[in-house]
Amino acid sequence: MTAVALEHTGPLQPPGAAMTDLLTLAHSRTLEDRQRLLMGVMALCDQHPATSQELSPVLTDIFLVLARQAEHDIRKALSERLATATWAPSALVNILALDDIEIARPIIARSPILKDEDLLGILVKASIEHQIEVARRPNLSARVADTILDQAHPAPLTALAGNATAEISAEGLRRLVEHSRRLAALRAPLARHPRLDENLARQLYSWIGTTLRESVQERFAITDLRLDDAVEDAVHSAFSSLGMGTPPPLADPDRDEMDRRLVLKLQAAGQLRPGYLIRAIREKKLGLFQHALVVLGGFTMAQVRACLTYRTPEALYYACAAVGIDRAVFPPLLYEIRQLNGGPPGEAGEAIWLRGGISPQSAARALRALIGEGDTPTA
Repeated sequence: MTAVALEHTGPLQPPGAAMTDLLTLAHSRTLEDRQRLLMGVMALCDQHPATSQELSPVLTDIFLVLARQAEHDIRKALSERLATATWAPSALVNILALDDIEIARPIIARSPILKDEDLLGILVKASIEHQIEVARRPNLSARVADTILDQAHPAPLTALAGNATAEISAEGLRRLVEHSRRLAALRAPLARHPRLDENLARQLYSWIGTTLRESVQERFAITDLRLDDAVEDAVHSAFSSLGMGTPPPLADPDRDEMDRRLVLKLQAAGQLRPGYLIRAIREKKLGLFQHALVVLGGFTMAQVRACLTYRTPEALYYACAAVGIDRAVFPPLLYEIRQLNGGPPGEAGEAIWLRGGISPQSAARALRALIGEGDTPTA
């Protein structure tokens, strides 16, 4: 008897022989058996009632074997079928929620089996991608939202700010607005957030761009702020307080174009590597450094310049990590960049490179969450 031809005699207890066949298939490694197993399991998922009744022990064993041993595609199909099931075993759901993000995503987003304790465990144990999915989960509880705020990772914070159904407390929303001072990506979703009040809107207004200011003014009928000059003065004061004087001027256009062409020529010749960034700074060629970082990291020049004028070294560290510069090299590199750049980036914040390594992909995401497109004030 194959898994496809199972006769189903009851909602919770398929025939014993069929169950044994499925368990045997679950341990088999042949392609044919894996295909039969997938079809059989999907059939059982479809036949199971949408109730909270428990699975039989044998069927539970089959699902757990699948979650631990089956190929990626089978686990992914299982996750998609069980994402909304109220009858799936908690152990199985938690295994899938900590699997590769493509497998975990539907479970984290929709499974009614996951409770706050499970979601908190994902925030501690899993990757940034898993944490982002937790932050996006509909009707997220205030307890889980507060933990995301405590961890303060840029990408999950941005996802939380865009989650209009999350149960964010008034204090939690205030903390998000405060985080948006340094995380440009938070500003747009917060400006649209349904629970933003006028007091927080006035605070947010101080560091958002022109388009968002118009939206906030229209939403809250704010016509008496007239903060443009004050914001500009605040940026200037921030630079002065860090010993930076005024924001550094743009590079000479002719020199800048020569640097750009040289970097593109190196790239075309296959000679543009992370080590070139270090060499450019040691040769006191900040323009070459900027253009090389743009090309190697896939950034815009606005983002790179935002990194070099940011109030902390955090953005520049993420940019360097995103192109493969080792964190052990960053402190001396930062020192030389500050010498060439007239002071910036600023000295506020902690030395985040001491926390441990970060993958290039995670660093690139963290950078974009921190500075957005690089066209908003960074002080």
